[in-house]
Amino acid sequence: MNTVTSLKTITENCRGLIETALEDGGGLLRLAPNWVPRSFLHPGRRLKLAPQDLYAFGLNRGGIDERWFASTTPAANENRTPDEGLSYVVAGESRVTLAAAISELGAGIVGKKLWNKYKRWPVYSKFFDNMGPIPHHMHQSHKHAQLVGQEGKPESYYFPPQHNNVGNNFPYTFFGLEPGTTKAQLRQCLANWNKGDNGILDLSKAYRLKPGSGWLVGPGILHAPGSLCTYEPQWGSDVFGMYQNLVEGREVPWSLLVKDMPKEKHQNLDFIISELDWDANVDPNFKENHYLEPTPVADTRKEGFVDRWIVYGKINGKQYFTAKELTLDPGAKCTIKDNGAYGLITVQGKGKMNKLALDCPKMIRFHELTEDEVFCTEETAKAGVTFENTSTVEPLVTLRYFGPDVNPEAPELGAYKHNNF
Repeated sequence: MNTVTSLKTITENCRGLIETALEDGGGLLRLAPNWVPRSFLHPGRRLKLAPQDLYAFGLNRGGIDERWFASTTPAANENRTPDEGLSYVVAGESRVTLAAAISELGAGIVGKKLWNKYKRWPVYSKFFDNMGPIPHHMHQSHKHAQLVGQEGKPESYYFPPQHNNVGNNFPYTFFGLEPGTTKAQLRQCLANWNKGDNGILDLSKAYRLKPGSGWLVGPGILHAPGSLCTYEPQWGSDVFGMYQNLVEGREVPWSLLVKDMPKEKHQNLDFIISELDWDANVDPNFKENHYLEPTPVADTRKEGFVDRWIVYGKINGKQYFTAKELTLDPGAKCTIKDNGAYGLITVQGKGKMNKLALDCPKMIRFHELTEDEVFCTEETAKAGVTFENTSTVEPLVTLRYFGPDVNPEAPELGAYKHNNF
């Protein structure tokens, strides 16, 4: 069996290799697992990564608590490996980063509209999996991220039931700030950084997390994600600022608050607070304006499959990303047409997708290649991809996410309340 380490890494002149891979896959590219550690977090052990490989990057780098999907975005980790966060295309006995493949073929992979506007695949998704909660933090807006040469990061969450057989230590997420909270109160929390728990969670509200539901979160909104394993379509950036200084007894250094802020502003509490979207944080209707539940694309249950929107809605009037969950009954087959390119991960079962096998693994070694992740080009998505569940006993379930403005027909927030089938 091939492993990542047995593949030859190609760094340039990859056009022919990728074109052959697309032909062999029926317009699809096989992707290798892309593991990312976080030094300040505690892995939740639901990524199917073998337990002995949780610290494969080294104990000093922290445990692996994330797997990134169809990513052309580097992970913003200290002491990172050169390709950390970047997905690889598996092409025969070779591998090439998805970023390099897209750079080479451009519109031939992501489509003309995305290529002409962004010159890259501007989004990515991940599984985010921790034993407990993480610090109350936010991701900068594009305006604020530009101050340090970065891009902002809106994001979304979906809690796949297949990866949440246990909720771990704290399946609740704090979002925003209680209505009526003042900037002076938050400023005092920051001023108390070195005096023990700065008390920021006293100003916030936690929501119980439910497998099979999700949230849409814009930039500048404080959130302290809980301990459900989370599928996260998001913008292709890794900026953040941690506003909480102590989590489960673990110190959060000031450097993680200001890492994506101008150096001359690192001690300016008023500036640090100004990077928050204040109105969104103190919104009295926060859940109403951010909560998601799946809503079917169409009434196809009698045909043996259901395709559902799991991420939808706009952030400040713009559609940054969307995502769908496709479920096929045992033995079912269907052809799905989409408007644009997408990254796909299999979360249950086995089957086929055009010419590629799909198989959800039970356990994955760090260097092992799998058959659960795929990238689909825009041309192939529009022509239609044929999915088949080859199992006779369990559903085939896949999650796929799309880039900006690809699905104008996607429902608006709150659509789940009106499901008719």
